[in-house]
Amino acid sequence: MIEISNLNVSIQRVPILRDVSMSVPTGAMAGLIGRNGAGKTTLMRSIMGLIRPRSGALHLLGEDATHKEGSWRAHAQIGYMPEDRRLVPDLTAEENVLLPAWATRKKNAEQRLQWIYGLIPEAQEFAGRFALSLSGGQQKLVALARALMVGQKVLLLDEPFEGIAPSLCIRLVEVISALKTEGITVLISESDYTYTSGVVDLSYVIERGSVSDGRNS
Repeated sequence: MIEISNLNVSIQRVPILRDVSMSVPTGAMAGLIGRNGAGKTTLMRSIMGLIRPRSGALHLLGEDATHKEGSWRAHAQIGYMPEDRRLVPDLTAEENVLLPAWATRKKNAEQRLQWIYGLIPEAQEFAGRFALSLSGGQQKLVALARALMVGQKVLLLDEPFEGIAPSLCIRLVEVISALKTEGITVLISESDYTYTSGVVDLSYVIERGSVSDGRNS
């Protein structure tokens, strides 16, 4: 479902990712483990088409997505939860969740929204509140809900546990674990194995822009 071959990415001519190769099978959950500055976010953004690679190949859903526009991902049912959440502060939580559906003119948006609320009832509790008024942890839940709105096939979660209370991290793990029955291919980045070890099927380690071979967890 996610196939990366010899991917090289530079930002302002500085090499960030070096010959990255990795594979996440359909329906699997994979961890991307690395310290701050190792290249996790750059790799996630490259997969999402937000950063163009200098060389190498990226295949998603069996298609060559190396040079496809970022918008193609949403239409292809690929969801993304960025590390910094990127919510629109002047929109309500529910409006933020619905944004990808509006952008892609998703036909079953209301049905999908109710499924998300069943999975994350907390998101429904503050659905009418402006994103700016939410705590960091609440914003993480909204960002995850937004990613799930279109992420029915592939889901990329960049540092979902970063900067929030341990109790909420445990709750996020519960939600992510529940996705195992949905057949969604999930890639989760984290600084260590604290929360992902019991969830993922395989892990990759990224260090100084290079990714090691995956291993079964």
